[in-house]
Amino acid sequence: MAEFLSLNEAVRKNLNEGEAVCFEGFTHLIPHASAHEVIRQRIKDLTIIRMTPDVIYDQLIGSGLVKKMIFSYAGNPGVGLLRRFRDSLENGWPNKIDIEEHSHSAMAHAYESGAAGLPCAIFRGYKGAELREVNSNIKTITCPFTREELSAIPSLNPDVAFIHAQKADKKGNVLIEGILGVQKEAVLASKRSVVTVEEVVENLNSHPNATVLPGWTITSICHVPGGAHPSYARGYYKRDNASYIEWDKIASERNTFNTWMKENIFEVGPEIFRERVKNLREDEND
Repeated sequence: MAEFLSLNEAVRKNLNEGEAVCFEGFTHLIPHASAHEVIRQRIKDLTIIRMTPDVIYDQLIGSGLVKKMIFSYAGNPGVGLLRRFRDSLENGWPNKIDIEEHSHSAMAHAYESGAAGLPCAIFRGYKGAELREVNSNIKTITCPFTREELSAIPSLNPDVAFIHAQKADKKGNVLIEGILGVQKEAVLASKRSVVTVEEVVENLNSHPNATVLPGWTITSICHVPGGAHPSYARGYYKRDNASYIEWDKIASERNTFNTWMKENIFEVGPEIFRERVKNLREDEND
């Protein structure tokens, strides 16, 4: 069953140097606080995995903690480039990372097959795609029943999955509401999982359309209000679009990046997230 820990303890206990880790959430409920704690603890040589890696992946790469990224499209949402990611690929600063690029569909299939305990994902896709030329993990197989040519890629089974959610009850069950990415699949595919939540309650009072992860699927739960900021958490706070726009300027130069990281991550803890969302609180009827 899930163990309730501080975020510092949960990261220290679950993620080790050299492991594969994903921080999942699709625009909504992106686990920024968890990624920042990994950066504070300077856990190195990571293989980072994500559909559409965004700002937190730029921060991890720029901090020199990453050796490889497995991903689909990478970018700063609504703004453009991930400048620290690009600097790593083009100039090797602070180190040159390896990349394994896939389509969105392939990443989703790989998580699903990983969650199902299968060694690979098989699907229709990549026909005529040039990604085959740069990604040796895209293979072709023949269906034994129809003789159709299909694509196959390795399943994703991270050592640790980090996600953010709205609520956990005291038994360790987690409630996720609103837009979902592959949070459920990532947790089920991973060896260990850490979930930060907005609040801990007696009863989830979930409705039929909600997603509930039972406590036995989760390793650690951390109470971190505001832990998705500048992403948003439905029912708690809105997306901070200004922060994403500002990141483009911050990340454009190595010196401004290093200064921002020192002042906003290394010199503060997870409690700063609660302060940052005060002006983003949603109205009751929003």
